[in-house]
Amino acid sequence: MLSVLRVHLPSDIPIVGCELSPYVLLRRPDKTVTTDDVPESAPLDGHFLRYKWYRIQSDRKVAVCSVHPSEQATLQCLGCVKAKIPVAKSYHCSPKCFSDAWQHHRVLHDRAASAVNENGNEEEEIFGRFNSTGSGVISATLTGSASSTSLTNGSTPLYPTAVTQRSGGETWFEVGRSKTYTPTTDDIGHVLKFECVVIDAETKLPVGHPNTLLTSRVIPAPSPSPRRLISVGGADMMGQLDSDGRLSSSGTFTVLSYNILSDSYASSELYSYCPSWALSWPYRRQNLLREIVGYRADIVCLQEVQCDHFDEFFAPELDKHGYQALYKRKTNEVYSGNIHTIDGCATFFRRDRFSHVKKYEVEFNKAAQSLTEVAVQTTQKKVALNRLVKDNVALIVVLEAKFTNQGADNPGKRQLLCVANTHVNVQQELKDVKIWQVHTLLKGLEKIAASADIPMLVCGDFNSVPGSAPHSLLAMGKVDPLHPDLLVDPLAILRPHSKLTHQLPLVSAYSAFLRGIGLGLEQQRRRMDPATNEPLFTNCTRDFIGTLDYIFYTADSLTVESLLELLDEDSLRKDTALPSPEWSSDHIALLAEFRCVPRTRR
Repeated sequence: MLSVLRVHLPSDIPIVGCELSPYVLLRRPDKTVTTDDVPESAPLDGHFLRYKWYRIQSDRKVAVCSVHPSEQATLQCLGCVKAKIPVAKSYHCSPKCFSDAWQHHRVLHDRAASAVNENGNEEEEIFGRFNSTGSGVISATLTGSASSTSLTNGSTPLYPTAVTQRSGGETWFEVGRSKTYTPTTDDIGHVLKFECVVIDAETKLPVGHPNTLLTSRVIPAPSPSPRRLISVGGADMMGQLDSDGRLSSSGTFTVLSYNILSDSYASSELYSYCPSWALSWPYRRQNLLREIVGYRADIVCLQEVQCDHFDEFFAPELDKHGYQALYKRKTNEVYSGNIHTIDGCATFFRRDRFSHVKKYEVEFNKAAQSLTEVAVQTTQKKVALNRLVKDNVALIVVLEAKFTNQGADNPGKRQLLCVANTHVNVQQELKDVKIWQVHTLLKGLEKIAASADIPMLVCGDFNSVPGSAPHSLLAMGKVDPLHPDLLVDPLAILRPHSKLTHQLPLVSAYSAFLRGIGLGLEQQRRRMDPATNEPLFTNCTRDFIGTLDYIFYTADSLTVESLLELLDEDSLRKDTALPSPEWSSDHIALLAEFRCVPRTRR
């Protein structure tokens, strides 16, 4: 007869909003082993499986640490309580945890204080003093009698709860009757129990003992402090802040560029410092979606989007938020894994703001084959292709704006916009390949520019630091013939060096932080490198910290109005590299707000 051999959960810690999908190993009546479900609607040999989920609520309430959510909290910040900051952010697992997180944590206090008292006179009275040693002066030790209101927010469970039984100071609430379960905020701090049992289809009675497993305590999904949009236009800015703090104007639009870290690359070996639950795709996809949707960008350019994740998750989920999706996966001449897990570039745009006009796909492999046919000797062609064929791609989309372009010479004219989204080869030793890929993309964009009067955006992960030859080509329109990167050119594809130019008036959007006149720019300038006019970092791991991602725009037809604030070491906390529980990629998102302006003559 049908029997259950084993039940197992692949994720060690349950997180609010992330689906739990147990692994159930069965033995069929014919002695074969399977993981296929056997529902009541399709019994096998007169038997089916029944599932139940329970929340185990102890009389002793438990709070979890806001910094290390897998740890139980031992103290609470009284300043947060008095300022009515969300209670989940007030808990810490130790005095050291509270001390280490203070620079990040105090931002919550500063914002709450400015909201309560514009003059700031009562800040010390509200929050007390925090001494230089970082001790928990404004904290209180938690006891077993912590209020239950600190553990729930009153949200409705996915399944109506019912008291099943009470034993030894514990109450079991039934919360689900399907194989999978998604924890809610009501589950925070509680252990979940999964039960699987074989049922006789005729009598509806259990056959044998149920198989069960207990989870760790459910933790809340970490929520980093929101990144603000910083004005760089000063008094000339025409936009206004709307209710959620987003700058809005009928004549402006926002563009997001973000390498989201493909699941196929997010290994525990490479990112051993990140908790395994925070590296799991069920957790990361929800956290990434929350972040991306929260920016409310009009155009979204994502890199490292797996083919299956685009089809099954990002396209349908962002469609719910009003986005149309376009995708170009990498080619697979080098890649030897599952074709469904190949990553690529995905571009989304709001249907109420733009309409799709045209799509161009750039496959650098095809460009490599064309190049070797005409520029490489026959005996060298195989070597050349081995070096140049790396499966990288670019996705170019032409859009038409549906909003009014205030201030344009002809308000009735169609406002087109060309958006390029790319991910350049990662191998640092292949400097010639990086330059060649960027040059190839720019020459393609030049052809589009020659055929239409159209503003351009060039977004992506260029895997090139500021000052490198690819960055110089993008930002300066040329590469110094004496640039050291040009010494790596075994195929002579970069010669003559004088050909490494383009005529697009590209400027890096984030350089506006150093040129802007808006309020609050000093803090952002400290997060910029004045030598290169770029952020100090957009990629931050234990092995590397630097800038690889950019948003370039044509400065004769677009102007930057505002930029998403940059992260700094305090924002990431002292001991944190990316990805982390708060930020689910090893890159940070870049976002810029632009306005179309009358094209200046060159």
